[in-house]
Amino acid sequence: MEHNHTNRKLLQKGVFYLASTVPLLFLGPIVIYNAFTNQNHPFFYIVLSIGCIICLLAMFLIFRGLNNIMKSIFGN
Repeated sequence: MEHNHTNRKLLQKGVFYLASTVPLLFLGPIVIYNAFTNQNHPFFYIVLSIGCIICLLAMFLIFRGLNNIMKSIFGN
């Protein structure tokens, strides 16, 4: 019974990671697009790097969420 409870908690954690990734998947490309439309602005490189960091964070959270879901389904 305890094993089923830990699998459910791990599944919930994975779904939480994937759900928190959805806004980042939209926000990252929007920030990058805004950076490239304002290339002559002095904050161009700062905004571009923030957009890239957001996209990398989204990819990391997708990997972490899918990894947790696979662990909960198939075990360690």
